[in-house]
Amino acid sequence: MYSSKPVTYVRRMLLHRAFQCRLKRSSAVASNAKVVNDVRHVRGEYSCVTDADVRHFRSLLGEPNVLTGAENVGPYNVDYMKQASGDSGLVLRPKTAEDVSDILKYCNDRSIAVCPQAGNTSVSSGSVALFDEVVLSTERMNNIINFDPVSGVLVCEAGCVLESLMKHVDGHGYMMPLDLGSKGSCQIGGNVSTNAGGIRVIRYGTLQGCVLGLEAVTADGTILDCLNTMRKDNTGYHLKHLFIGSEGTLGIVTKVAILCPNLPKHVNVAFIGLDSYDKVLKLFSIARAEFGETLSSFELLDNTAVTYVESKLHLQCPITNIHPFYVLIELASSQLTVGQHMENVLEKALGDSVISDATTTDQMSSIQKIWKVRETVIEALLKLGYLYSFDISLPLSRFYEIVELTREKLKNFADVKAVCGFGHMGDSNLHLNVVTSQRNEELTRMIEPFIYGWTSKYRGSVSAEHGIGLAKTQYLGHTKSRSAVDLMRSLKNTMDPKCILNPYKVIPTVAAGDQ
Repeated sequence: MYSSKPVTYVRRMLLHRAFQCRLKRSSAVASNAKVVNDVRHVRGEYSCVTDADVRHFRSLLGEPNVLTGAENVGPYNVDYMKQASGDSGLVLRPKTAEDVSDILKYCNDRSIAVCPQAGNTSVSSGSVALFDEVVLSTERMNNIINFDPVSGVLVCEAGCVLESLMKHVDGHGYMMPLDLGSKGSCQIGGNVSTNAGGIRVIRYGTLQGCVLGLEAVTADGTILDCLNTMRKDNTGYHLKHLFIGSEGTLGIVTKVAILCPNLPKHVNVAFIGLDSYDKVLKLFSIARAEFGETLSSFELLDNTAVTYVESKLHLQCPITNIHPFYVLIELASSQLTVGQHMENVLEKALGDSVISDATTTDQMSSIQKIWKVRETVIEALLKLGYLYSFDISLPLSRFYEIVELTREKLKNFADVKAVCGFGHMGDSNLHLNVVTSQRNEELTRMIEPFIYGWTSKYRGSVSAEHGIGLAKTQYLGHTKSRSAVDLMRSLKNTMDPKCILNPYKVIPTVAAGDQ
């Protein structure tokens, strides 16, 4: 029907086909209700999309940018982790903020629910429809508007893929302040909407500290211009923060202004083997003290994670894979001596029996190979079967303990293939993973309350960087107080009184005619 399909469409079609083969979905209890993660969700009293609505959207966007039919829409209904799917029958692909405004104004007037979707790399089921919401994809909004090589400020549209932005600013001697394993697919608007973290938070912080301004469209179609490019602007409420991390529930981000740091002249990476978690903590203390502001990453992987990367993806561990724990350290500096300093510190740590083995490199090809071991853990685990992935933050003293407790708790479950932990230890963000051959409802009911309850007990967060989405709405109260959740709900009802934007996500909301 259409003459061409974007690259992201092809990727989504592959995900869709894999999903159809592998995913065991939660049961639907009725056409207007679904059970997801043991929680029953009822469709809000939203209007159903009619042929007249489709004709109207085609008049706005052109026929190729209004997708209907299972073959065209199906790939947008499947999430990255293949753990959730929607029943949307319509995908809209706007090109400009004005297009988004026209769409939302119409949907708000008609009480049609909308699911904003960027690169669809969410692992919290936040970027796919639950029922028949209209999917609004930002993939065509991919223009780089401006980059100032003096200030390092990048202004771009929300649909720009992170990797393309990285390449663009690299050509000017700068770098993006975040780097993610999904950089080849994720879009900057989605990154901002989930306040993405990534592998260099210890050095550059999360996106909320790097975003200078943004443009967003609210539920009634209002285009809100907060696209400030100044580092200092203390004029009233900082409205940009309403949209950073709110996962498209308060508005759809359409443009972003980001402060980019200078590209370091010298980068050195080490991959280190250690015999215990206590020694990992000692090494972290040494790294913070010795490397200071040059420390850009401190990543932890356990033996299980590395073993499956080797066996499932045929990537070789940079050192002999015989250690219980591995740490990846990255230093970035304008000084040539950073590599020698790394070697000196690690030699002393080896002599003091803090570490057991290590390799270092300043060659980009070797650096990329080492990082690939870290960045492909999820890909390797998905090849084993169904993946339960928990994105939590914890005090470092308790960081790995929950992995061991989970492993012990699940030792009698015959279907459990692997329990492993890895993550951004530099900012206390653990990715705890459990793999089974297929989804097990009994295990789900046991493991989620256990992990999130334990996290809450030690004042951690049930979502360190991936957001709440649909997957964690029932656990929001484990991290946020009742008064905080009430204020969030009040903001939602004020800014989106009909609750058309990404309904059912983040916080339980009252929708449309249910008010």
